[in-house]
Amino acid sequence: MVATKKIQNKLATVAKDVLFAPVYLYQGRKIKRDTVRLPEPNGERHGFVQLRKENSEPSAQPKQTLNLLIVGDSAAAGVGSETQQEALVGKLIPILQKQATISDQFEALCWSLQATTGHTSFDILRRLYIMPTPSEPIDIMVLSVGVNDTTSSVSVDRWHQQIRDIITIAQRKFGVRELVFLSLPPMAQMPAIPAPLNNFVGAKASILDGILQQTCLTYDNVTYMATDFPRMIAEHSNGTPIDIKVMFASDGFHPSSLMYGYWAQQLSELIVELLNPSDAELTE
Repeated sequence: MVATKKIQNKLATVAKDVLFAPVYLYQGRKIKRDTVRLPEPNGERHGFVQLRKENSEPSAQPKQTLNLLIVGDSAAAGVGSETQQEALVGKLIPILQKQATISDQFEALCWSLQATTGHTSFDILRRLYIMPTPSEPIDIMVLSVGVNDTTSSVSVDRWHQQIRDIITIAQRKFGVRELVFLSLPPMAQMPAIPAPLNNFVGAKASILDGILQQTCLTYDNVTYMATDFPRMIAEHSNGTPIDIKVMFASDGFHPSSLMYGYWAQQLSELIVELLNPSDAELTE
């Protein structure tokens, strides 16, 4: 009975998508034609930051450098912000600098951003192949991927294989200690995508996101970070209703600087936990 019900629901969904196909096509073309094309923000894409305080006593053992690499699509690149300082990496680095858990283990933080608007999982995989092998292993690699796979109709099987290939090259070539995949955003809630197309795109994104989550569970030292969107809204609203649009940039598609800030906060908490599971409290 359960299997029959699932088949019936799937057939109903397929029938609805076939019925709405002309609408999806029209709305998709209209979005491409009318949506504002936001540029990637200016700013530094790599840096080296000293973590040891001037008055701190030298450690008995030499500390290493924490190597952080952020790879991905337009969200990783910070599209939606005016500058990199207002984007994900610009919000993340200052938070990490303040963490005693990190400065106790590492003397410096070396970070790099490798991200491009429009990149799919295949583009990111190709980029990792082309990039030179680092002189030192990467401690934390953060990946933002999936939105462009959703909109470009990448098949489920191809998506699954390319995620596995990304994990393999990250661990073998880059010696990644901890690999973090950011979850796909709630595409059904993006202001730029009208109904009923938003439900269709949101469903596809949800499927890819589920595969991503399950794939991460099958590997050691690979973590799926579900973006806590309700928490972002709750913290910003202070219990009062807010317009969901404040979480998105002017194009209604990319994150706003406000959302990048919450995103960076959540990511920093995860990085602290991964580097020192026994002492995962974030320093204010």
